Amino acid sequence: MAKQKKKPGAGGATVALNKKALHDYFIEERFEAGLALEGWEVKSLRAGRLQLKESYVVIKEGEAWLFGAHISPLPTASTHIHPDPLRTRKLLLHRQELDRLIGAVERKGYTLIPLSLYWKRGRAKVEIGLGKGKKQHDKRDTERERDWQREKERVLKAH
Repeated sequence: MAKQKKKPGAGGATVALNKKALHDYFIEERFEAGLALEGWEVKSLRAGRLQLKESYVVIKEGEAWLFGAHISPLPTASTHIHPDPLRTRKLLLHRQELDRLIGAVERKGYTLIPLSLYWKRGRAKVEIGLGKGKKQHDKRDTERERDWQREKERVLKAH
């Protein structure tokens, strides 16, 4: 019997999500970027040891960099390297995407936030959101809307 093939371009397993980003920002556009990693970081990601909560993306000298992403080294890491969990990591984007992001961040006042990190065809990918910050009343409105949707689902399910 023939093997089943995966759909091309299907996303892989999600390593980490940044739920706080969706609470704090209106995400208007999403981009997928590669991530330049060292060997010990790949092993740690495969073990799921990543935190995106306090991370952000900065564009410096025409390149995108991921700051504040915490990748905890495995205890079995090699003894001849000294892992830095908060190392600044380079994001790999096409030039056209970078130019578009530079324009949005510098001229329109948007922010770049990492939303998730996942595996795609054996490579680590970061989903970046282009967003604007929410004010406190916007956060309350979002929470109220979420509660109303949940209540509506309960009522419909009961009938």
